[in-house]
Amino acid sequence: MKPAAEVADAGGTFTAGHASLQAGSPPRTLARWRADGSRRMALDFLELTKPRLNLLVLITTVVGVYLGSPSGVPPWILVHTLVGTALVAGGAAALNQVWERHTDSLMRRTRTRPLPAGRLGVIEGTAFGLLLSAAGLVELAVGVNPLCSAVAALTLVSYVLVYTPLKKRTSLATLVGAIPGALPPVIGWTAATGAVTPPALVLFGIVFLWQMPHFLAIAWMYRDDYAAAGIPLLPVLEPDGRRTGQQAFLYSAVLWPVSLLPAAVGLSGLPYNIVATVLGFLLIGLAAAFARERSIVAARRLFLFSIIYLPLLWVALVVDRLFL
Repeated sequence: MKPAAEVADAGGTFTAGHASLQAGSPPRTLARWRADGSRRMALDFLELTKPRLNLLVLITTVVGVYLGSPSGVPPWILVHTLVGTALVAGGAAALNQVWERHTDSLMRRTRTRPLPAGRLGVIEGTAFGLLLSAAGLVELAVGVNPLCSAVAALTLVSYVLVYTPLKKRTSLATLVGAIPGALPPVIGWTAATGAVTPPALVLFGIVFLWQMPHFLAIAWMYRDDYAAAGIPLLPVLEPDGRRTGQQAFLYSAVLWPVSLLPAAVGLSGLPYNIVATVLGFLLIGLAAAFARERSIVAARRLFLFSIIYLPLLWVALVVDRLFL
């Protein structure tokens, strides 16, 4: 397939460009080109949903479901919860990329996304995001319960309409963005229990605090990109990285005692606390190293460990809950 055939117009339709058929070309060439274009477009729409990022959202949601009802929930509840959450998360990601298409085009790591690269149009991205979001909220409201859908709606609104526009205005947007990022376990909990109770708030607090060293490490690694896009993250405003490292260490240190709170609300026992302590001290150590060195290598180590920290913590909590 010729690259020129992959150019999308403002409405998102593919044009032949310089890939016009030559005399004597096999009859199947046009059909093959159309099939390749359709596959490319499908992959672009899939990319709008940020599937790899939202996989962790679904894992965290499942953890919330299980912890809310360790004896299990009806299979149809679990299916509706996962499908609805995936749709809302995918829709939010698509709408976020529509909003940020201009800044994405200025950053090396995001300039090849479907919208800044011109493979999809604004109308297509917006319609796709709204459709997924609405379908997900209806799925949760009808298939699970209205409160679960309301928590998902709060996640959507706070992410798209509050966090996304704030990113260009203040470094405090990182804190605001951690709110929708911490709501998936609450979605799962309300799906299983139909209520927001103290254990759900504990799960929210763990994910909220975990995001801060994770995001600060990313911000430091890609600070040049963010600076080029005019996004005032802390490493951009203060290039020496002192406060970035201090905050990464502070949030990691606060996360450890908060990660022990499941025992206080009846979700875990000693085995989980041991695992949470080991993981917490490792995270604190890496955050301290980052605060001291303020290097790309130290930031990458903190970032990579933060990726595995949360799944390991969830596994420990679920297993401990199973045998509690």
